[in-house]
Amino acid sequence: MTEPRIHQTIDSIWRTEAAKIIACLAGIVRDLGVAEDLAQDALVTALERWPQSGIPENPGAWLMTVAKRRAFDLLRRNKLRHIKYGEIGAELDGQLQPDWEEGLDDNISDDLLRLIFTTCHPILSAEARVALTLRLLGGLKIEEIAKAFLVPVTTIAQRIVRAKRTITAAKVPLEVPEKTDFPDRLSSVLEVIYLMFNEGYSASSGESWIRPLLCEEALRVGRLLAEIAPDEKEVHGLVALMEIQTSRFRARVNEEGEPVLLLEQNRAHWDHSAIRRGIDSLKRAEHLGGPLGMYGLQASIASCHAKARTSEETDWIHISALYDALAQVAPSPVVELNRAVAISMAYGWEAGLEIIDSLLVEPALKNYHLLPSTRGHFLEKMGRRREACDEFNRAASLTQNAPERELLLKRAFECLEE
Repeated sequence: MTEPRIHQTIDSIWRTEAAKIIACLAGIVRDLGVAEDLAQDALVTALERWPQSGIPENPGAWLMTVAKRRAFDLLRRNKLRHIKYGEIGAELDGQLQPDWEEGLDDNISDDLLRLIFTTCHPILSAEARVALTLRLLGGLKIEEIAKAFLVPVTTIAQRIVRAKRTITAAKVPLEVPEKTDFPDRLSSVLEVIYLMFNEGYSASSGESWIRPLLCEEALRVGRLLAEIAPDEKEVHGLVALMEIQTSRFRARVNEEGEPVLLLEQNRAHWDHSAIRRGIDSLKRAEHLGGPLGMYGLQASIASCHAKARTSEETDWIHISALYDALAQVAPSPVVELNRAVAISMAYGWEAGLEIIDSLLVEPALKNYHLLPSTRGHFLEKMGRRREACDEFNRAASLTQNAPERELLLKRAFECLEE
C-alpha cells in the first residue's frame, strides 16, 4: 500500500475511533482539552509508525493503548497521588510485548455517553455544541467543520477552544445526568444532532443545496447514541428521521446541481436500504410504548413519503393528521407552515392558503424564505400567477443559498410566461 493510501486509511480509522479514544481519556484525565491532545498524540504516532510497520490487525485497540499510556504517563508526571501506581505499572510495564486487546474497554459505551452529554451541555451555545460535537465525536478536522458551515477556520477554532474553557470553568462533570435530569439533557443532545443534520440536508447558505458530510456525521452520532441509550424512544425516532431523509440524497439535485423538490424527485433513485433502516428504527421507537415525540412524528411523516411508490400515491390525509399531532407536541410557526402544505395537498389549496395567511404576522417567520416560497406555490396552483411571481421573488431575496435562489427566480420567471 502506498503512503498516501495508508494515510487515507489512517484518516478513516481515526474518524471511526476518535470518539471512543477521547471519551476514554476524558474519563482518565477529567479534562476534554487534555484528552483530545493525548488522542492526537496517538494519531501522530500512528502516522509515523504505520507507513513502515503496516496497519495493525486491531488499529482501534492499538490507538487506544498508546493514548492510555500517554495519559498514565501524564498523570505520573503530574504526581496525582490518587492513581494506584502499582496497578498501573503492572498493567503497562508487566510485559515486553503489549496486548493490544487491553486497549478496548468494557465500559466504552459509558465513556461515550458521558462525552456526548458533555459536548452537548446546555451551558454552551448551539453553535459551540455543534462544533465541539463534530470535533470530538465526529473526528472532523477544524478545516472540515469550517468548510461545512462556511465560516473561517479561526472562527471554528475559537468556538471550540471557548467551549472547552467554558466546560472547564463551570466544572461540568464528565458524567451521565441523574435520572431526574436525563430527559432535559437528552433533549439538548438530540437538538444538536438534529441541527447538524438539518444544516446538511438543506444548507442555509453557500453554493450547494446539501452538505452530505454534516448529514453523515449527524447520522453516525445518532446511531451511536441509539446503541448506548437503546431504551430512549426519541433517539430511535431521530435516527429513523435521518435515515429516511438521507435516502433521498441522490434524487435531491439534478445533474446540474439544481434542487429537485420532493414531489418531483425520481423515487427510483432513493436509497431503499436506508429507508428500510429508517422504518426499522421507527418500529423500535413505537415498540417502546407511549406516544411518539417530535422526532418520531417527523419520522412517521417521512415514512409516509418513503412508502408511496409515486407522489400521487402519497397519503396526505394521514400526513396532515400527523402534523396535527406534531403541532400539539412541538408547536411552532415552522410546524404550522409544513402543516399548511399537508392540509393543502389533502383538502385543497384554499385550505392551506388560509393557514399560510395567518402566519404572515408571525415575527419568527418575517425573514424566513420558505413562507413566501410556499405561499407563491399555493398561489401558482390557484392560477394567481402575478401574485405568485411576487412571492417567489421575495423568497429569492431572503435565502442565502445560491442554488435555492436560482430555483426561486426561475419559478418567478415561469409564472410570467404565457
